[in-house]
Amino acid sequence: MNMQMHRSLTTEEQAMSLPPQLNKISDTVWELPVSFKEGMRVPARIIATESLLDGMEAGVFEQAANVACLPGIINYSWCMPDGHWGYGFPIGGVAAFDPDSGVISPGGIGFDINCGMRLVLTTLTEEEVRPRIRELVDQLFLAIPTGVGCSGFVRCSRSKFRRVIEHGSRWCLENGLALPEDLEMTEEGGCFEGADADACSDKAIERGFDQIGTLGSGNHYCEIQVARPENIFDETTARAFGITIPNQIVIMFHCGSRGFGHQVATDYLQTFLKVMTGKYGIKLYDRELACAPFRSPEGQAYFAAMKCAANMGFANRQVILHRIREVFSRLFRRSPEDLGMRMVYDVAHNTAKLEQHLIDGQLRQVLVHRKGATRSFGPGMPGLPDCYRETGQPVIIGGSMETGSYLLAGQASSAPTFCTTAHGSGRTMSRHQAKKMVQGRKLLGEMEQRGIHVRTASYGGLAEEAGLAYKDIDVVARATEEAGLSRRVAKLVPIGNIKG
Repeated sequence: MNMQMHRSLTTEEQAMSLPPQLNKISDTVWELPVSFKEGMRVPARIIATESLLDGMEAGVFEQAANVACLPGIINYSWCMPDGHWGYGFPIGGVAAFDPDSGVISPGGIGFDINCGMRLVLTTLTEEEVRPRIRELVDQLFLAIPTGVGCSGFVRCSRSKFRRVIEHGSRWCLENGLALPEDLEMTEEGGCFEGADADACSDKAIERGFDQIGTLGSGNHYCEIQVARPENIFDETTARAFGITIPNQIVIMFHCGSRGFGHQVATDYLQTFLKVMTGKYGIKLYDRELACAPFRSPEGQAYFAAMKCAANMGFANRQVILHRIREVFSRLFRRSPEDLGMRMVYDVAHNTAKLEQHLIDGQLRQVLVHRKGATRSFGPGMPGLPDCYRETGQPVIIGGSMETGSYLLAGQASSAPTFCTTAHGSGRTMSRHQAKKMVQGRKLLGEMEQRGIHVRTASYGGLAEEAGLAYKDIDVVARATEEAGLSRRVAKLVPIGNIKG
């Protein structure tokens, strides 16, 4: 979840929002040259179709250009097809930095560190689940805490929490809340190595220690979805990912590191503002892009704390999966194994990571910032489970609760964006504006009539997440395919949802 507010542009503003310097490189790539803004070290590139580009706020281009001014940036500042105005980087922003001459910036990662997606299979069909969807959603709503400030069922002391944030999903495995194969199907095995709890403030620990296993609020959700035959784009890859039954039921959920990650980001933004210009002489183009040299003591401390927040995100989603398995097993009177409740994948979309990428024909280690953007490793890339070596990494792109989401596969042709693709639909309006246009209680009834049963902690929160507040997920997913970032495997249609 991204905490900043933004507004939609009027039609007149949208018409004026495209910078005249914007150059068309291809049908899906648009470039702002370094002459667009003083201080740009590299061009900024936007991945979008013409229709998506026309809907982007002027702030997206300004923010992408500001990112291009940061020291050590490599090749381009990128923005994905779901891009919209954010904090520091645009949401959908991607940039890689030289670890020795470049910087690390919380504004390039986000406040909800390791906000991410997890997709889980079942062998149930829509025909089996539809008659019990209300009961199923109600039970999930009771089992998974939602809403602002909610606490999880895992009773965790502050000292135990420090172990959680250093070990991530491994802690869950040690405590009977995970299966070994869950970790295999999680990015980085569910643990960012090098996490150091001593790099996190007492205030951050205090905000997070009781939130393991909670969805939170905003755009976070747990959704029951159907993979219908008419929505399968690549049957071979779908089968490799576990989509093998007509009208198969899957579960997708979206959440991150909760208040802990937010506090980590807040702490280090303040630290970086103090040292950025005076100590390190880095010109400040935007306070939201406060940064420090990656190799500096401050940069390394934030990197270690960020990894802790990433591990909290993995552990959080793993505990939620444990609860989901309990609910399904209890309701359908079969074990999770008998119900085929195994993971497709868990992938983060708010992180900074050291990765190996080809730069000018040479394999180099670079620091990739992804802010509302998803890793999209193609076939044969290291770090993927053996079962996905031929298909490429499963990519999960969440849509609105009214429209559906996508399962895609990473492609080798995503190399120019450092193997990155979109992370969701992308908002078209602020939450405030959506609440002015939509009545949550009325929306709940309308979705029920369309066969989508929803439980929410807040009618206001439901209104904020109405489908009209988001871009067309079909257009975004198709744009990622046309740009060679990820290819569509299946569209997953919602029939039940719990929201904060």
